[in-house]
Amino acid sequence: MEFSGKTVEEAIQEGLNYFGLSQEQVEIEIINQPTKGLFGKLKGKATVNMEKKLTGEERARDFVQKIVDMMDMTVKATLNEDDNGKTTITLVAESSSEVIGHRGEVLDALQTLAGAVANIDKKEYKKIFVDCENYRNRREETLITLAHKLEDKATEMRREVILEPMSPFERRIIHTALAESKTVTTKSEGKDPNRYVVVVPFDKDENSTPYNAGRNSEKRSGRKDGFRGDKKGGNRKNRGFKDKKKEASGEKRKTPSIFGTYLGNSLKND
Repeated sequence: MEFSGKTVEEAIQEGLNYFGLSQEQVEIEIINQPTKGLFGKLKGKATVNMEKKLTGEERARDFVQKIVDMMDMTVKATLNEDDNGKTTITLVAESSSEVIGHRGEVLDALQTLAGAVANIDKKEYKKIFVDCENYRNRREETLITLAHKLEDKATEMRREVILEPMSPFERRIIHTALAESKTVTTKSEGKDPNRYVVVVPFDKDENSTPYNAGRNSEKRSGRKDGFRGDKKGGNRKNRGFKDKKKEASGEKRKTPSIFGTYLGNSLKND
């Protein structure tokens, strides 16, 4: 916003009075300065452009807004701070699934960038959260429930239980949820981005092998060790019967597309 005065100092003061701020809280750009005429008399007016300096949190919000705009997403980024000083950039979107990503991957990436921007030139790091449709709280509740279920399973089986790879934020939720457990403890293993949590029972059977909870979904869907059916090929007789039936009817057997298979599976998993 532009402000004018007989001198630069007067123009600046005009702007400070308008914003109700000190000079340290604004950014000032001098546009025009009066020139000295005959006998030192000033000609013309001084004009300055003055804008309120953005806080780190406000810079982070604007940065996130620019990123989602570049991604062609219809999203509005707003800044919120609760009574405990927790700062959250809340994203209101037409398609929340695009903004959240698979298990919050897009939100996590935006949050990392927002934190970096907000803490430029700051001595003490301040955590910035990025959320959409209260995803963070909902995901935390889901992980806490999962943690206690696997606590019971590890205790009952007396075996270590391995979870699927998670982000540092999600691993921390699991560790915290089981920190006061009387039957298990937790540890993290592996390297990012494939680092995972292991639930370890105090009464562990030393001869037992770990139970991989991350593969349960594959077993329930009829998959084992990455393949459908059993290890030896599943119902080969049935498949052979179907192939012969197709040949008898004159129908040609189609060669499976490797790329189609992978693409299909990836879409189902997402």
